Amino acid sequence: MGTPTCCKSPGQLDNPGFFFLRALFLLLSCRHVSSQCKILRCNSEYVAATLNLRSGGRNGAVCDALRSYSRCTRRTARTCRGDLAYHSAVHGIEDLMIQNNCSKDGPTSPPRPPAPDHQGFESLDVCDYEKSFLYKHGQPPSYQHCAAFGDPHIRTFHHDFHTCRVEGSWPLLDNDYLFVQATSSPVAKGSNATVTSKKVYQAEIDNLPAAFEDGSVNGGERPGGSSLAIRERSPGRHVEIRADYIGTTIAVRQAGRQLSFAIRAAEEVARAFTAEQDLQLCVGGCPRSQRLSRSPRGRLPAETARALCKELLPVEDVYFQSCVFDVVTSGDANFTMAAHGALEDARVFLPDAEKLHIFQAGASCPRGPASFLLLLLASALWVGL
Repeated sequence: MGTPTCCKSPGQLDNPGFFFLRALFLLLSCRHVSSQCKILRCNSEYVAATLNLRSGGRNGAVCDALRSYSRCTRRTARTCRGDLAYHSAVHGIEDLMIQNNCSKDGPTSPPRPPAPDHQGFESLDVCDYEKSFLYKHGQPPSYQHCAAFGDPHIRTFHHDFHTCRVEGSWPLLDNDYLFVQATSSPVAKGSNATVTSKKVYQAEIDNLPAAFEDGSVNGGERPGGSSLAIRERSPGRHVEIRADYIGTTIAVRQAGRQLSFAIRAAEEVARAFTAEQDLQLCVGGCPRSQRLSRSPRGRLPAETARALCKELLPVEDVYFQSCVFDVVTSGDANFTMAAHGALEDARVFLPDAEKLHIFQAGASCPRGPASFLLLLLASALWVGL
C-alpha cells in the first residue's frame, strides 16, 4: 500500500481526495412476467434456505442451496423461455457456484415447508426490501451509514472516522450486492465492462451523470426494474441512486474539485461479504499505514479556515475538523461545501440522530492497533433474483 504516512505533512500530498468513482450494482429482478414461469418460487426457496446462515459451515449449506436452486430453474426452464428474470437467475447461480467452489453434483437443501400465509407473501412487493423485511421479521430493518469526502475523510459503518492518504484505487464497498471503488486517477477506458444483470455508474470531476453507464436511469423494463433508479437533485453537483430492492441509497456530490460519496445500506446487505472481500474502507476504514494526522499545516492560516468552516458547520465535530484540515492544506474554500454536504447526507442517512456528530479528542496519529473489523456474515439475500 506504500510507505507509512501517518504523520506525513498534509502539504506533501500529491493527489488529495477522490476524483473518480465507480459503482456496480447487481440487478435482481423481483417479479415474474408469466404466471406459467415459476422462477419466483425458485428464488424464494433459495432465500429461505440461505437467509439465516452464519459463518460456521456456511459454505457447504450455500452449495446445497445453490444446487437446489439450479435444479428448480431447470424444472421451470420450458415455461420461462424469454423471461429476463429467469435468465438472470441462471447466470447468477453459475457465478455463485464458482465463487463458492461448489460442485454441480452433491446434496441439495431439504424442501421448504409451505408458508402459513403464502397468499400474503405473494401479494407483497418483494422489490421493496424494507417492506419484505418487515413482513418476514415483524420489525423494520437496521441501517448503516458510510461516507467519503474531502482530502479524503472516511466515516465507516461503525462510526470510526479517519483522514487518509489513499492514492490509486480503493474499494469503499465490495459485497454480494454492490461494488463501489474510488480512485485518484481515472481507470482504463473499457475496464469492468457492463455485463448481463449488472449496472455500472461512473462519475468523475465535472462529469456527474444522471444516468448509468449504458444511458439508462433505472433497472429497465424488466420486472422490478423501477426498484433501481437515479435522481438528479442538483445538475452536475448532486446525484442520488436508490436501490430499493436491497434497501440502499447512495449520494454522490461534487464540491469544487472533489467528489464525495455517502451511503445508507441495510445492515444485512452491508455485511454480505466474505473473507476475500476484507478490504473495504466503509467497513474497516483506512489501513493504519494510510492514516494521517489532522494537524493542519498548509496554505491558509488555521484561524482563517476555522472562520470559513464555522459559517456552515457550527458544531466543532469531526466534520468541522476535516473542513479546517482541507481548507488549510488546499487553500480552497470549496472544501467547506464538501464537509457540509457530507454532514447533510449523514443527517438524512443515519438511523440514529444521536450519532450524527463524532467528537475526537486531539488530532494525533492513532497509538493503538488499527481497528480493522472483519465481518463474516454473508447471508444470500437475493430478493427475487
